[in-house]
Amino acid sequence: MIISMKNRGLATRIRWLEHYSVNRKKYRKAVKILISVVIGALLLAGLYALIGDTVLPELQQRISDMFEYNG
Repeated sequence: MIISMKNRGLATRIRWLEHYSVNRKKYRKAVKILISVVIGALLLAGLYALIGDTVLPELQQRISDMFEYNG
């Protein structure tokens, strides 16, 4: 009788853990997505820092020259 009560309690605990356990696969996927977003943002910031001083001012000058064209 004591053994069966212990087994019943253990089975109840196992069912409770299965029901309320965290689905780790979902969180792993979410963490991978967040890491990829952060790495992408860092790459974009790095590219902007590299070409921001040379390309963007020249591009702005060309655009303003196009609008000031009196053909």
